[in-house]
Amino acid sequence: MHTLRFYVLCASMHKTSSHRRLGVHIDKDLVAASATPLVLAILAESENYGYAILKRVRELSGGELEWTDGMLYPLLHRLGRLGYATTEWRTPPDGRRRRYYAITDDGRSALVEQQRQWETVTRALGDVFRGPGGPVMALGKG
Repeated sequence: MHTLRFYVLCASMHKTSSHRRLGVHIDKDLVAASATPLVLAILAESENYGYAILKRVRELSGGELEWTDGMLYPLLHRLGRLGYATTEWRTPPDGRRRRYYAITDDGRSALVEQQRQWETVTRALGDVFRGPGGPVMALGKG
C-alpha cells in the first residue's frame, strides 16, 4: 500500500505561531489541492474518526499543520458525497460515540490518480528548482 505524505505549512488552515520553524505561508489554493489526497491517504492507512485524522495530519507534518474542525469536516462530507468515503457511528466500549470514516474503492482509485498527479507536479517542480537558472537563481540568491 502506498501512502502519501504532505509536509506543508499553512496559516489559513492551522493555528499560526510566530515561532514557526520555516515561517512559510502556503497559498490557500495549494492547501486546498493537497487536502483531499492527504485525507484519503490517511483513510487508506485505516478508518478513523475526525479528531484522530486531525492528530494524524499534525503528526505527518511534524506539528506544522494543525487543521481545525471547520476545515476537516466539510472535506469529509464532500468525500462522502463523491463516494470516496463512508461514515458510520460507533460507540467503543470504553469511549463516547464517534463518527468513523473509511475510504471506499472509488476513494482508493481517486487517491491513486491524485498520487500520480502529485508525483508529476513534484518531479517537475523539483527539476526546475534544482536546474540552472531556477527560481533561486532568478531571484539573485544563488
